[in-house]
Amino acid sequence: MLHKPVYIIAEAGVNHNGNIDIALELIDRAKEVGADCIKFQTFKADQIVTNDSPKANYQLKVTDKSESQFQMLKKLELDLNAYISLIQRCKEKDIAFLSTPYNKEDADFLEALDVTGFKIASGQLTELPFLKYVAQKNKTMIISTGMANMAEVFLAVEAIRSTGNNDIIVLQCTTNYPSAIEDANLLAMQSIKAACKVAVGYSDHVNNNYACFASVAMGAEVVEKHFTLDKNMEGPDHTSSLNPVEFKELITGIRQIEKAMGTGLKVPSAAEIDNSYGMKRSLVLLQDAPAGTVLNEGMIGFKRPFNGLSPNMLDKVVGKALAVDMKKDQALQFNSINW
Repeated sequence: MLHKPVYIIAEAGVNHNGNIDIALELIDRAKEVGADCIKFQTFKADQIVTNDSPKANYQLKVTDKSESQFQMLKKLELDLNAYISLIQRCKEKDIAFLSTPYNKEDADFLEALDVTGFKIASGQLTELPFLKYVAQKNKTMIISTGMANMAEVFLAVEAIRSTGNNDIIVLQCTTNYPSAIEDANLLAMQSIKAACKVAVGYSDHVNNNYACFASVAMGAEVVEKHFTLDKNMEGPDHTSSLNPVEFKELITGIRQIEKAMGTGLKVPSAAEIDNSYGMKRSLVLLQDAPAGTVLNEGMIGFKRPFNGLSPNMLDKVVGKALAVDMKKDQALQFNSINW
């Protein structure tokens, strides 16, 4: 079957550092490099973490160790009015807008802005009441599965389906920034597809693009990867993100892999058909022989080009007499034989 183009999401996340101008530029650059969609995160820090919540290990490595996770996230909030500008810019640039809600209020806010879908973060995969609440809005649900086992993924999918929403895409994901390529576990993506009967994709946190490329060859319909203007900017996710040049390389690679996937039908390409004349062989005489000569196997060879009887006709011509005089290396034709 023909493979649909992979839907490529540039995960801007919080890489705007709370600055609307950076967020708008992320949209512009994501469009320039060829992403189908740019994704943000919609949250209020005081609604998702306690004041003294510690940072994750990966966050401690790249941000101020003295601040709490709340303090870090507070700096990364966007004013809710900013999302109106972001959506407008996405429409102007003809790139899809997507965001991750973390609470019911976030989902309600995004719905009021007429978004076409929701991205659910790995941390919320096991929050079934929240999944049902968002799913009831009857929009596309793209869910990441980091930190989860198959039972949890299955329950999440069933929770969404219980609302009547079957527009579900499940992304294999490893929650670590950056994640080791040996933890990508891309075969789990195929297992999820088989077990849950859903469209699948891959959300990547590996420092290179090998896992992304492999996921496309394995049937990913969506690929998501973090996107930044500058990997040296301050913030928790920049070092694990791709800059515009790198993201362009990712997209170019994915589009080339899509071309390589083909149709699944084993047929020669047009170029191969042209090449077959010079590459395949025919039955040829290995010596001069006059008409009436009875052919034996030792008189016949296989040689290029393919301008005579197929080598598969060997058993049919052995024991038959020549109908015409023939020279060495001349290809046998149907009318060369007294049948």
